[in-house]
Amino acid sequence: MTVRVLLADDQPLIRAGLRVLIADSADLEVVGEAGTGAEAVRLVEDLRPDVVVMDIRMPDMDGIDATRRISTGPGTARVLMLTTFDDDEYVYGSLRAGASGFLVKDMALEEILAAIRVVAGGDALIAPSVTRRLIEEFAARPAVGRGAAQIFRSVDVITEREREVLTLVGSGMSNQEIAETLFISVATAKSHIARLLTKLDARDRVHLVIIAFEMGLVRPSTGGSTT
Repeated sequence: MTVRVLLADDQPLIRAGLRVLIADSADLEVVGEAGTGAEAVRLVEDLRPDVVVMDIRMPDMDGIDATRRISTGPGTARVLMLTTFDDDEYVYGSLRAGASGFLVKDMALEEILAAIRVVAGGDALIAPSVTRRLIEEFAARPAVGRGAAQIFRSVDVITEREREVLTLVGSGMSNQEIAETLFISVATAKSHIARLLTKLDARDRVHLVIIAFEMGLVRPSTGGSTT
């Protein structure tokens, strides 16, 4: 099955490079290009792509606002943000807006293609090198969108094992790491995560991370920062 990709970036050269890269992949297809956030939102409605590769800084409407509109809209498109990770505020805003992953513009080409496929498959992707830093910084900021009553209801609907899995997801662990920690198979770990997505009405793994922090299952590290 071919993954339909929309490219949203105000730099034509970036879009051209991505278009050439994707053209060499038999399972990926560029169905449209946008130079502004507003145009990206409009094209998502018209073209129904599977994945939007979205720049953050764009004229007319930035990528975060566009992501928010896309993730709360009627379609099923998932957003993969383009970021340098230098501007953390944009990263946190993107996560809250509903982005399913983050790309660094100068990362290896094969990793960009792999990220598109991961997000298209319904999973979320945060580069392992920044996952813990990202979620710790996010956790230190005020929670948005879920009241105390809703959080307490979340505690009631999940089992003790699912709570353990959610805690590990919130800590930035992969399915393999969760399986090894809990002495279960990777397939079982995936099943627990699938049930958590359904029970907690979460859009993807990134959303589960947010919920884990809001439920108080994971807290920021108190240790010193690393470089």
